[in-house]
Amino acid sequence: MNLKSTPHNLAKLEKIFEEAKYILRYEKGTFNSGYCVLEHKKVVVINKFLNVEGRINTLIDILPAITLEEGFLTPESQKLYRQVMDNRNAEDAGERTPTETPE
Repeated sequence: MNLKSTPHNLAKLEKIFEEAKYILRYEKGTFNSGYCVLEHKKVVVINKFLNVEGRINTLIDILPAITLEEGFLTPESQKLYRQVMDNRNAEDAGERTPTETPE
């Protein structure tokens, strides 16, 4: 997604998680992917050593994987959430290759 790497955009993404009742924590640890999601406790732990761009990209990666109800989001958060999800769906559709049918 073409979201500029600014602290303001990071705050908007963090707000989505907050409104979805997820606890977002930045801590040090050995994360292979840069983050850990504890779904049953609604906790997301992100490597605190990531820069703003890394944090934004990580939150964008996590967003489609968590379950949240859009009804709890403010209109601004809903708009950003839909942009992230639409972009993710478009990327997924672009990555699919046509399968060959055997003759």
